[in-house]
Amino acid sequence: MDYSSDEESDISESEIAEYKEKPYGQLKSGKYKVKGTNGMLRCPFCAGKKKQDYHYKDLLQHASGVAKGSANRNAKQKSNHLALAKYLETDLASESDQAPHVFEPKPATQNQEQDDLFVWPWTGIVTNIVTEQKDGNDLGDSVYWLKKFSKHKPLEVHTFCNALDQSAIAIVRFHNDWTGFMNATAFEKAFEADHRSKKEWNVQKQHPGSSIYGWVARADDYGSEGPLGEYLRKNGELKTISDIVEEAKQDRNTIVANLANEIDLKNENLDELQYKYNEKSMSLSRMLEEKDKLHHAFYEETRKMQRVARDHVRRILEEQEKLNYELDSKKKELDSWSKELNKREALTEREKQKLDDEKKKNNERNNSLQMASIEQKKADENVLKLVEEQKREKEEALSKILQLEKQLDAKQKLEMEIEEIKGKLLVMKHLGDEDDAAVQKKMKEMNEELEEKVGEMDNLESLNHTLIVKERQSNDELQDARKELIAGLKDMLSGRTNIGLKRMGELDEKPFLSACKQRFSLEEANIQAYTLVSLWQDNLKKPEWHPFKIVDVEGKTLEIINDADEKLQKLKQEWGDEIYMAVTTSLKEINEYNPSGGYTVFELWNYKEGRKATLKEVIQYILKSLKTHKRKR
Repeated sequence: MDYSSDEESDISESEIAEYKEKPYGQLKSGKYKVKGTNGMLRCPFCAGKKKQDYHYKDLLQHASGVAKGSANRNAKQKSNHLALAKYLETDLASESDQAPHVFEPKPATQNQEQDDLFVWPWTGIVTNIVTEQKDGNDLGDSVYWLKKFSKHKPLEVHTFCNALDQSAIAIVRFHNDWTGFMNATAFEKAFEADHRSKKEWNVQKQHPGSSIYGWVARADDYGSEGPLGEYLRKNGELKTISDIVEEAKQDRNTIVANLANEIDLKNENLDELQYKYNEKSMSLSRMLEEKDKLHHAFYEETRKMQRVARDHVRRILEEQEKLNYELDSKKKELDSWSKELNKREALTEREKQKLDDEKKKNNERNNSLQMASIEQKKADENVLKLVEEQKREKEEALSKILQLEKQLDAKQKLEMEIEEIKGKLLVMKHLGDEDDAAVQKKMKEMNEELEEKVGEMDNLESLNHTLIVKERQSNDELQDARKELIAGLKDMLSGRTNIGLKRMGELDEKPFLSACKQRFSLEEANIQAYTLVSLWQDNLKKPEWHPFKIVDVEGKTLEIINDADEKLQKLKQEWGDEIYMAVTTSLKEINEYNPSGGYTVFELWNYKEGRKATLKEVIQYILKSLKTHKRKR
């Protein structure tokens, strides 16, 4: 039980001796427990201290040191520890007989040194300093002693002068790690080698001479009166080497646990990246399969078009041969008619004139047939040229289609539109028998449209990529700025101001305390509320408990609290709406800010409006605070 739980108000310095009888009576009655189950002793008035277990001698030194402590100690603390010292000397004097065998044999061993109470951080004491100047040096100056003990690497030196006898005491502080301990030990051994250690000082204290004495501060120095004891109690604490080793071990275990958690998080991220990689690989495989299918379909369609073109040329050649045959037949028929006419003779002028007219007509017909034959040859030549031109143009068209196919592979977002254009091209080529010029024109228009769409897609992709990069950079900069503000302003920002730091996902204890006060006594309510808060804070961290459900609201998918969850329903029925709302609020915050980890995180918070604070609001608050602080100065 902590002495601060007493309801009596603090007492004055003059009432210390009178008030000590009350806690002394409580110690005797057993209200305050001094002797623990493990046989060790403890101070019932310093329950919050890290060191709880004492030996009889150490606890007596502790009680006496606090009772005679500096003005920083209030009168109530002094009277309580004065009563504890009286109780130890009067009622637990038998405990002093049980401790000495622990430290035998008398020669110092490593175990004894580990159980010795040292002042930590490691501190050395130099006494019997004459403040008169020697060789031009002021022996009361800290700088002089820093240089003198520089080989022991002290951190700082404080001197306390006594004006009455012109002497001073120097306190030499070392680093609080094991290197500092080794330096402090070397410092002490240097004095022991010169027979000027604490043992010699205690013997020759009355007639010390002009030599200085030094040692490492321990429990008796910590509990001593005067400025030395006050300084040690204010700036240090008593620890054994075993305590420090245990603290270092706990710190190391904490670091190992944190590293293990980080490794788990990295493994989760790696699994997620592997899953995304597998998805992309499957998508790419499907795209390659679709590409192969399209390429095969294009190859088959090209072969079909080539076969149709060959059939078309064959039909044209067959028709040309047929026309040539008919023309030769007409020429032979006309030649036979001409020979028949030449055999006939006209006896009369009329018959001659008729014969001449027929000859002229026959000649005209022959000329017409010759002209027709020449035109037919020209037509045949033109047909062959058209066939060659058509073949060349079709090859160019096929080359362009192949180029469009390559662009299709690179521009997958226009896949459907390009397929539609290719279909139209194939249809136009099937209709090429009637109007090849129109087909070529349409193909050209479609190619131009395709190139325009590809160009638009490239511009859109470039612009979108630039915007995504800028957005990510801006978002990363904002998140880094928020993290720096949270890390650097934990002391400046608090919940008592409009702008502060809030642990997202941490339960609000007020509803729990309010509900427990209605059911239990004041003292028991605090314990029950603390237990209930701890229980539900642990439940929030469990990954297997995820009381959320997915709903569609106006076409949007949202994740909300599942009111039908068994735990939440039981909590609401047993403890009411206020505690239920506190738990569901923390659930929503954890699901929003840290759904994978499940632990609480700091966030900049606008307590006035109950929302996340913007960077602008935080900066305005900081500037306002700085101006206020400047005016106060």
